[in-house]
Amino acid sequence: MPRKRRTFTALTCGAAAVTVAAACAAAPTGDSDGEGGLAHKSAQQISDDALHALLGARSLRLRTQSSTSATKLDLTLDRDGNCAGNISKGPLGRVDLIKRGKDVWLKPDAAFWKSQLPGDQGADAARTYQDRYLHGTTQDSFLKSLATACDLTAFQKSVAPQSPAPQSPSSPSVTLSKGHPTTHEGVRVLPIVKKAKGATQTVYVAIDGTHYPMQLTTEVDHETGTVLLSNYDRPVPSHTPDPAKTADISVLNGATHST
Repeated sequence: MPRKRRTFTALTCGAAAVTVAAACAAAPTGDSDGEGGLAHKSAQQISDDALHALLGARSLRLRTQSSTSATKLDLTLDRDGNCAGNISKGPLGRVDLIKRGKDVWLKPDAAFWKSQLPGDQGADAARTYQDRYLHGTTQDSFLKSLATACDLTAFQKSVAPQSPAPQSPSSPSVTLSKGHPTTHEGVRVLPIVKKAKGATQTVYVAIDGTHYPMQLTTEVDHETGTVLLSNYDRPVPSHTPDPAKTADISVLNGATHST
């Protein structure tokens, strides 16, 4: 039985917020074919539309990936702090995560247990809690830190302050442009590209319907970080685990009682 709690680092959406804000710092450009309702809008106007749509979303699916980190986030989250999905740290394991209100469930895989607990403790825990969720509330400090990634409102607030109104013309060292229309996961999108000081930041904006940002990418020194956004305003799955298949989060401290 586990005797010592280890920390599985929770993710926040700060990197995604920086990418959104940077991509929204665009300037007017010409028209392009195939841009639909965006053809007569400048890059700045399109970026403003995308940011406005993002800030107005009640829920969405957020996925992250990086060329320099094994950590990946895949969560559907809403403004009420509910979420469902998973956080993965590659070979160090994956945790399935569900949050409804203050209640939090997580299901670590075997690799997680083995990476967090020494010797045979990890393997023993993986067998004992195979296919079982650990349950607790955000009053537990570990679950509270893990569940910070579920806060859509915090993500939206982190984006807004970094997107000031258009200012004076950009520095000559900064190039801003519309890319060519393309398709992202079945959705027609228009890339808005900003290049500055060796960095390229791109937001892919939905051409049809509401102009949501669908993909956000930053490339710096041959390193790439990507945020994928989808399922706007679709409800977070409300299913919660069967109590018979859960254990109390206190098992991480060596307790044995179940929920």
